[in-house]
Amino acid sequence: MFKPNSVILYVDNVEKSTEFYTDVLQSGPIERFREFSLFSLGEDVTLGLQSAQGIDPKPEPSFGGFELSLSDVSREEVDQVYTLWKEKGIPILMEPVDLDFGYTFVATDPDGHRLRVCATDTTNVT
Repeated sequence: MFKPNSVILYVDNVEKSTEFYTDVLQSGPIERFREFSLFSLGEDVTLGLQSAQGIDPKPEPSFGGFELSLSDVSREEVDQVYTLWKEKGIPILMEPVDLDFGYTFVATDPDGHRLRVCATDTTNVT
């Protein structure tokens, strides 16, 4: 059975993105090359940062949206991560808010990829 075990983001500057994700994930890459870095996201799941200029076939100039999501956190941890990332100057697209699926906020990486932090075990407050 096909079971994906990695996500690869195409980035403009691998070094800049590697520094960003080292800071955000609080862990360095497990592999690092000139045009590629690889991070462990947990058991059998990795995040690759690939130079958009160095991949074949070349990626389309515009692609569908998606986000990396951290949803194994509490409501308090959402607020803690939000405060930390805001202090670091990470762009915030959506301030912490209660939505139907949980308490969440959205930030972006240097290439505009979305990062969502979400406490999904909370009750929606409306």
